[in-house]
Amino acid sequence: MIMRVNGIIIKGIGGFYYVKASHNVYECKARGVFRKEGVTPTIGDRVTVEADGEKGSIVEIMPRTSYLLRPPVANIDTMLIVIAAAEPSPNLAVADKMLVNAEISGIKPAVCINKTDLAESDEIKDAYVKAGYEVIEVSAEKNEGIDTLRTFLKGKSTAFAGLSGVGKSSLLSLITDDDLETGAVSEKIRRGRHTTRHVELFELADGGYVMDTPGFSQLEVEGIRAEDLQRYFPEMADCDGKCRFRGCAHINEPDCAVKDKLADGKIASSRYESYCELYEKLKQTKEWLIK
Repeated sequence: MIMRVNGIIIKGIGGFYYVKASHNVYECKARGVFRKEGVTPTIGDRVTVEADGEKGSIVEIMPRTSYLLRPPVANIDTMLIVIAAAEPSPNLAVADKMLVNAEISGIKPAVCINKTDLAESDEIKDAYVKAGYEVIEVSAEKNEGIDTLRTFLKGKSTAFAGLSGVGKSSLLSLITDDDLETGAVSEKIRRGRHTTRHVELFELADGGYVMDTPGFSQLEVEGIRAEDLQRYFPEMADCDGKCRFRGCAHINEPDCAVKDKLADGKIASSRYESYCELYEKLKQTKEWLIK
């Protein structure tokens, strides 16, 4: 007997999509009409399925609230940027690039500092609190701060992003109670071995979904003009129109509101350095490469 159910795509492998609907998971193929319309079902899509037993066909894809291109995933509410306090040493320039990419994708980001048992994290936390981001401090090894993290994740679809070795898989294992494959940190180079095979949503007991985003940390900031970059640094938002020069780049100009905030300690120097580095890279981008 065929019945129609609504659900969410939690995994896609080899042309099959696995749709979670209530307490069931249906193995589905997508109707050919989507291919004709140039639409590809994506992890995180909310869909309608015509199911017969445990198998079915995806017949409708609901409008998306957000979309990541690489890795392809839809309807993510929050991007959680995971930074290690140590081992590996925190790379704030890469973290800032990931935050900007999340902002560009229309996904609200937050910051999670892991391995707080290994090093002090106050300076990192201060930089992102000043930027207006929610910051959660945890230690997966000591199981500290995990309840706070669970509370933050409740009811949301959250993508975890970060460099290899920062402990994303360990955190995901703790909050999902799934023994996800993790990569040991090399004693020689103190960098993680990347082990994630494919993108998959994991359902949380208290409601919501989490997923890893392999490759997201390698993405360059693209698709925007250098002069628009300040829009994606929240701590600079209130400086718009307050500089002496219209169109101020906030780098070499005098009487700059952003540099005034930096001098007053209201913007972290690491964040400003990231802004300058990204600005210079975007200035070199050819106009036809910008969407």
